[in-house]
Amino acid sequence: MSTNTNATQLAVIGAGPGGYPAAFLAADLGLQVTLIDMEPRPGGVCLYRGCIPSKALLHAAKLLAEAREATDWGIEFSEPKINLEKLRTWKESVVQQLTGGTGQLAKQRKINFIQGRATFLNARTLNIQRTDGQEEALAFDHAIVATGSRPAMIPNLSLDSERLIDSTGALELSDIPKTLLVIGGGYIGLELGTVYAALGSQVSVVEMLPGLLPGADRDLVRILSKRLEKVFHSIMLNTTVAELHEVKEGIKVKLEGDVEEPEQTFEKVLLSVGRQPNSNDLGLENTNVEVDQRGFIIVDEQRRTSESTIYAIGDVAGEPMLAHKATHEGRVAAEAIAGHKVAFEPHAIPAVVFTDPEIAWCGLTEMQAEEEGRSIEVARFPWGASGRAQTLGRPDGLTKLVIDPDTERVIGVGIVGSGAGELISEGVLAVEMAALASDIKLSIHPHPTLSETVMEAAEVFYGQSTHVYRPKRGKK
Repeated sequence: MSTNTNATQLAVIGAGPGGYPAAFLAADLGLQVTLIDMEPRPGGVCLYRGCIPSKALLHAAKLLAEAREATDWGIEFSEPKINLEKLRTWKESVVQQLTGGTGQLAKQRKINFIQGRATFLNARTLNIQRTDGQEEALAFDHAIVATGSRPAMIPNLSLDSERLIDSTGALELSDIPKTLLVIGGGYIGLELGTVYAALGSQVSVVEMLPGLLPGADRDLVRILSKRLEKVFHSIMLNTTVAELHEVKEGIKVKLEGDVEEPEQTFEKVLLSVGRQPNSNDLGLENTNVEVDQRGFIIVDEQRRTSESTIYAIGDVAGEPMLAHKATHEGRVAAEAIAGHKVAFEPHAIPAVVFTDPEIAWCGLTEMQAEEEGRSIEVARFPWGASGRAQTLGRPDGLTKLVIDPDTERVIGVGIVGSGAGELISEGVLAVEMAALASDIKLSIHPHPTLSETVMEAAEVFYGQSTHVYRPKRGKK
């Protein structure tokens, strides 16, 4: 049992993109804060094994792709030489620099950072197993659970083999397999598949549903799929993996569904079928905190659980499981604990898939509108009519606005194309500020830029786009 007992006003369990912003803001608001995590510095999965290292590798992949495409513009490079060890070192240097910065920021705020694992003894006490072997009890006035998520696994596809990897293993970049099967056509699988394809792997993707990226609108996904069909060796839709067996050459895979070859062998297999919340083994049974059937902690609009002293944020508190959503939840929880009147009630949480081209959307999607039986109008501007997209050699894009036909309010935005993740923030602001299509149309955008496509999409709604002739039809 614990030998030392300490106390804090706020204990934050987990130092990822939800936990450390919550701890930092709470300290800025004058609270005494203890931040607990297994890593030596704040950052969580996002900084250490997720968002940041994957985007570093995706940048390298995009550079390789652009070098190959430059031949179309009359510029030819010799075949690139990939120094895998140096690429890994660069990726890790990015991680170290960022986590070093968060560690320094925690010290500047006088946050008590403990490297270790915390579990609840009751609704006001934690047991902490430090990584140095020491154990202590920590009494708290409030606690925030920000323990994140982990890669989901499929029980019948478990295989004790180094050839079967998850997203964490893929980002270690131990080698570049000649052949790679990605199980799951979601954003993680497609992003990592893009990296390995650029580095030289022959990548195949298997997805049980009839299309990639099930949560995104089909018109956006079609543009990405068309490009991925050239990048990947094969994309097998309406197909499931029935069995995995390790053989001398790699992993033998038995496939079922719309597939010509039901048995194929791959040097490595990446299992990427989503993530599951880290809500188990936290001692929540010693509190009144409630967990739903999927393992998500149930919270209210302030992120408070059914135990008044305990809050939960980020992946562990429900979908969408996105870093930026966790950050804003963390800030709401910190302000609520500090006594401020706040609530987490965004109208637009942006989602970005960092493939090439990128896909980004926010607010109401066409798919959601159809499911809800909601009347909408959609204004689309194809990037083939964008001067900037043409100069980049990337006219394979689309910007669309989802508009309420009665009020002309912009209620959703979707973008596919190079740099879509950077462009979507204007859409988020438009939705959150209840902007009208006319507000965007009348806002002067710089030329030539990709951001002009947002303005011209609004012009399309009124049948007045300079570069797309699409007269607006009168209402019946």
